[in-house]
Amino acid sequence: MKIVTWNVNSVRTRAKLVADFLTRERPDLLLLQEIKCEAHQFPAEVFAAAGYQAEVVGQKSYHGVAVLSREAVTVRERSLPGEADDAASRYIEVGFRDLIIGNLYLPNGNSGGEDGYRAKLAWMANLRAHAARLLEADRDFVLAGDYNVCPTDADYAKGALGVDDALVRPESRAAFRALIWLGLTDAVRALHPRETIYTFWDYQAGAWQRDRGLRIDHALLSPRVAERLEAVSIAKAERDKPQPSDHVPVVVEIGV
Repeated sequence: MKIVTWNVNSVRTRAKLVADFLTRERPDLLLLQEIKCEAHQFPAEVFAAAGYQAEVVGQKSYHGVAVLSREAVTVRERSLPGEADDAASRYIEVGFRDLIIGNLYLPNGNSGGEDGYRAKLAWMANLRAHAARLLEADRDFVLAGDYNVCPTDADYAKGALGVDDALVRPESRAAFRALIWLGLTDAVRALHPRETIYTFWDYQAGAWQRDRGLRIDHALLSPRVAERLEAVSIAKAERDKPQPSDHVPVVVEIGV
């Protein structure tokens, strides 16, 4: 089973890149973040031509998530449980075969001052509470997407972020560790514990050319799913294509 997470930074702009990726890589599920469109504007027909159906939680111009699948999925949630009003369209959860798959676009936390940062931490607390409930219910799951957190100093290039950036502040990292301490596994680090791996390169200041990247796109696996983990790869070549997203796909392969 191949599950991919990819912040496409506008699905309508990158529709051809996404379709090409689907045709070439044939993932079972492609989790998209920051689609930046309402559901009726989503280019579902482009992906249907490649053999994929879409479930979309969108909004005008900002945020938004979607799941592309080769098989039918069951939508369980269209917002993160615990969020009173998920107007920012940051979460969709589906049932797929024997797994629950949560696709998330976590708040960045650098806008809106301290209120914006507190909202990021509150969202992460709700995510942890939801994961804890799934574990208590003995469910097997994957929570994947753009977490907007560099868990350690090894997860970003020197000088790419300031010490006060919300992606590396101690509270952000503590909230990410709190997810791990539930018993979840960071798929990338499980198989590539010491490699320099980035999933995002800013469009500014030659970040791609200078390899000043960040690892902020993660897949966290519940215990039994972690036991089935076979491979993880980063589709870095996508960043070097015409009009690319500033993120690249993270490919997770899980045994049946």
